[in-house]
Amino acid sequence: MDMNRRQFFKVCAVGLGTSSLAALGVAPPNAYADQIRHFKLARTIETRNTCPYCSVGCGLIMYSQGDAAKNVAQNIIHIEGDSDHPVNRGTLCPKGAGLLDFVHSESRLKVPQVREAGSNEWKELGWDEALDRISKHMKADRDANFIETNEQGQRVNRWLSTGFLAASASSNEAGYITHKVVRSLGILGFDNQARV
Repeated sequence: MDMNRRQFFKVCAVGLGTSSLAALGVAPPNAYADQIRHFKLARTIETRNTCPYCSVGCGLIMYSQGDAAKNVAQNIIHIEGDSDHPVNRGTLCPKGAGLLDFVHSESRLKVPQVREAGSNEWKELGWDEALDRISKHMKADRDANFIETNEQGQRVNRWLSTGFLAASASSNEAGYITHKVVRSLGILGFDNQARV
């Protein structure tokens, strides 16, 4: 390490100052065994999951507390990277590290909502009603816009008026099944969030 005379004196002055403060009793107090804090994750339930933000698919460990009684919701108190996950090996980006705020956000949507045509307000739906509504709209659009043959009379079985955006953080198996379902419907506009 290259150090000139002035830098050497600065280092010595800082060292002398800190040792003098320690000699005057400014050192931190001793830690005693009776002042032990309990580990906050000792009685929690550990759940593995995948980060919802980007296409990387980092592994998470979520720690929740609750008495595990029937109909008692668990409260997530800590989220960290999964060190056993092959993608991130325990690390998280700033968005992933802030997931606890996302989970407990007051503005987070927890139920499906719909805004009817011509309306300016959102209406809450049940999950079954939302899925039925989506399937009815898809069926009506597919029936109206499905193309069985092209101009040359060749069978093409295309549905060009609807696209599908998949989650890229899914496993290979889930991606394969999603691809098969979407292609079997005839949808050509198929992509995932890795390219968005």
